[in-house]
Amino acid sequence: MNQRILIALLALKWLVILAILGWVMWRCLKRTEDDRLISKWIATVLVLPIAVFVMISTGPFIGVPVAALLAIILGAMWAPNIGEFMAASLTSMFDGGIMEVDSAPFYSIAEARRKRGRYDEALAEVRKQLEKFPNDFQGWLLLAQIQADDLKDLRSAQETVERIVNQPGHNPKNVAHALHRLADWQLKLGQDIEEPRQSLERIGELFPDTELAQLAAQRIAHLTGPENMARPHEPRRIQVHNHPENLGLSDDFTGFKIPAEDLAATAGKYVRHLEQYPLDYEAREKLAILYAEHFRRLDLATDQLEQLIAYPHQPVKKVVQWLNLLADLQVQHSNDPTAPRKSLQRIIALYPNIAAAENARQRLGSLNLEFKRKQTSQVVKLGSYEQSIGLKKDWPSKAPPTT
Repeated sequence: MNQRILIALLALKWLVILAILGWVMWRCLKRTEDDRLISKWIATVLVLPIAVFVMISTGPFIGVPVAALLAIILGAMWAPNIGEFMAASLTSMFDGGIMEVDSAPFYSIAEARRKRGRYDEALAEVRKQLEKFPNDFQGWLLLAQIQADDLKDLRSAQETVERIVNQPGHNPKNVAHALHRLADWQLKLGQDIEEPRQSLERIGELFPDTELAQLAAQRIAHLTGPENMARPHEPRRIQVHNHPENLGLSDDFTGFKIPAEDLAATAGKYVRHLEQYPLDYEAREKLAILYAEHFRRLDLATDQLEQLIAYPHQPVKKVVQWLNLLADLQVQHSNDPTAPRKSLQRIIALYPNIAAAENARQRLGSLNLEFKRKQTSQVVKLGSYEQSIGLKKDWPSKAPPTT
């Protein structure tokens, strides 16, 4: 029974040795550039038993010289491989050694042919790389760029972006970026703004309640701007008015008068715009400043900024900006020193470990100085003599030169 156990253990031992030896041989065969490696192994396996047999059967006078000759033959055969192994530790510092490098697509040839205007060949090179790496975002976006920017083929670019959207595994930011680029091409090459609007709305559908969706909604709100966004492919026209010549020499000239802006109409325009696009934070910021600075309604301005701050998934940078803006308006249009202090303390409470919190702490220490500067600027008034500076009649005349 014990003998069977010993035989089984011995067999297991040799199986492990052969498995390790086979794994080492496979790794060597996979990494080596020597095409004769297999033939060297076969020759070694055949020569070694012959050398051992000759030494045992013929004695030392014949066996040792024969074994030495066979060893010299094997040494000469394996010398390049042994030298390569010994020098690997030194040469690996320069050539990376035998470390396996992850394969990656290369688009340099496609970019070079694109710069030369050979767009069809560039497309072929990109597709060749995509056959090897079918989920490479950079390659699909480059393909769409060539189609849209170079070949002006909007439909093909749209199909390429659609393929990016439908492929699993892409980063949401990359998908949103591709849809933004598609909207750019549709605005540039298309006939209306409906298609780019739909492309941007897809970002909100794919990634609802995220910063990506908010950025897309922000851009949608500006697709129908008052200037040239309604027809993005047409140049902006600037109307030039005719004015009388020699206006400064007229007897009734009283100076140039800038037409006063109708602030109520401007505020109404912002309100109507926000009813349609409530996520347009630029318009809401401007409305808040207008409420505070021109209508002296700090409460309405605070309400607009609080709506922006309270909306979920807002970027940290924007929340900090709005709280600082709220503190600015409270310093300028409020006599309560605790109001801006609370706004700055909210930054520290929300984001205690970022640079904005340290800036808020420093500003808290100088809030009293901001209030003092505001009070000083309110006390100082423009004197009546300063209002007509340059028009005084009693300027001393220059004394005539003495002879």
